[in-house]
Amino acid sequence: MIDSATMRLIQVLLRPIFYLLYHQFAWTYDLVAALVSLGRWQEWVRSALPFLSGRVLEIGFGPGHLQASLNEKNIPTFGLDESPQMVRIATGRLRKNRAINHLIRGYAQNIPFTGETFNSVVATFPADYIFDPQTLNEIRRVLLPAGQMVIIPTAWITGGHLLERLAAWVFRVSGEAPGKPHGLSSAMKARFVHAGFEVRSEMVKKKGSQVLVILAKKK
Repeated sequence: MIDSATMRLIQVLLRPIFYLLYHQFAWTYDLVAALVSLGRWQEWVRSALPFLSGRVLEIGFGPGHLQASLNEKNIPTFGLDESPQMVRIATGRLRKNRAINHLIRGYAQNIPFTGETFNSVVATFPADYIFDPQTLNEIRRVLLPAGQMVIIPTAWITGGHLLERLAAWVFRVSGEAPGKPHGLSSAMKARFVHAGFEVRSEMVKKKGSQVLVILAKKK
């Protein structure tokens, strides 16, 4: 059993690796994500689709899988990501699928769109920047009245096979899925309320896993 101090140390040591995975080694992202999730990563990302409507802005679109899925459903979609490597990868994916490309490079703390532009804003498995008060204020600014922010912050592997238990352990010690499946804490809810959102969460059950979906509606 690993104590909490050791887990925190592991998480600190992993941060540079996560950064490289999203930047210099972005070309390995899909492979690594598939391996650690036992092939479920893209299914988890697509868990956001039923909650999205109207004009959509995706923050941190990564390799562009959700962008491609939104295009397939003819949902007007835009994307914002700070990683130039991910912009290139996602652009190539959309071009290959002959999908519309509205991807730009930028930061969530300073979204380069005018106010009240989007019906939905979505982020799947984002880093902690998504809970930054400045990010939440920017998202609220670009949402239309009664618009909704959809965040998938984590997923838990719940199957009982040996590989599933091992993958669940890796997610737990890396901080990607701490503890057992659970909803939002009171402290996290307070951040959204303070930023002007009505917030709730849903647990989406998949085969051998559960996905947490945060739904924050602009007041």
